[in-house]
Amino acid sequence: MKKALMWRDLPLTRQTVRPIMPFMNEQPDIKEAVATPPALIDPFGRAITYLRVSVTDRCDFRCLYCMPENQTFLPKKDILTLEELDRVCSAFVEKGVRKIRLTGGEPLVRRGIMWLVERLSRHFETGRLGELTLTTNGSQLSRYAADLAAHGVRRINVSLDTLNADRFARITRRGDLGKVMEGLKAARKAGLFVKINTVAVRGFNDTEIPELVAWAHGEGFDITLIETMPLGQIGGDRAEQYLPLTEVRENLEHRFTLLPDDHSTGGPSRYVRVKETGRRIGFITPLSAHFCDTCNRVRLTATGTLFMCLGQDDAVDLRTPLRLSRNDTLLHKAIEEAIARKPKGHEFVIEEGNTQGVLLRNMNVTGG
Repeated sequence: MKKALMWRDLPLTRQTVRPIMPFMNEQPDIKEAVATPPALIDPFGRAITYLRVSVTDRCDFRCLYCMPENQTFLPKKDILTLEELDRVCSAFVEKGVRKIRLTGGEPLVRRGIMWLVERLSRHFETGRLGELTLTTNGSQLSRYAADLAAHGVRRINVSLDTLNADRFARITRRGDLGKVMEGLKAARKAGLFVKINTVAVRGFNDTEIPELVAWAHGEGFDITLIETMPLGQIGGDRAEQYLPLTEVRENLEHRFTLLPDDHSTGGPSRYVRVKETGRRIGFITPLSAHFCDTCNRVRLTATGTLFMCLGQDDAVDLRTPLRLSRNDTLLHKAIEEAIARKPKGHEFVIEEGNTQGVLLRNMNVTGG
């Protein structure tokens, strides 16, 4: 009797499902998907077209603002298989999602992750998926950058909070800045557009941010600055870490000329263009100026739990309907019911002596 083939038995091809663009100084346009079904609409009239998928809660870093150093990870039995992740993502594509971002933890430490990337890339051929991308800490990029590009990934976000090797080791608790730099070089060689993600942390990198911007733009990368959020018990005071990006922007304006820019990647960043460099800075401000009114995304954890809002605990179990039936009728119904429960926004507040909306789950659980 023949053994059924699983993903582990299938060879990885490097067939290009989309033309790979050479590295350029301008971000490639993300094409609008064609022949897409009606979008999922939440109770506030927002079209949900963006799915962020945490493929694993595991990470090879232990960043101070993300998780405690002694983090306990989920047992393998609780995690969706890659085949199941493909099926859930594909169901969302059938329901009108046009952008999928793979996250973690660190997505590139998930065994067999390139199989999932290759499988999801088939939706480019139907025109229903406009973009497949991922957020990474860069530690595994030198190994995987070429394969990502070969399977239709055109741009990635790389988390990087400092250019100082000692400071980098301190905030990641175990990261090697040199390996990340090698990964960035490999990403550029593969033709991937790179955007740097930097979390602004008071007392850590607040004075370094202008240098990070200058470095990123000099390398041909855009950069997005992000406010820290009260997610998880990290063993420190969130109020001490919190640095409003209004302060950061004021500081940047002493060095750069910031011009209005209406660029959008379908996510929460609000952009300006730096006159001196010609490149962009994005600002993600969930606390100082939240963007909930235009939220177009939901988040799937590696266990199959769907969070309709990063800042709320309400969630829907998609793993059970996924495993109850071989067809997707129950799964589609669960997705529709989840979107019907999407809240208007989060309740995060971080002020001195007043931190509200703190959630127990760490960022690596929901996905960065």
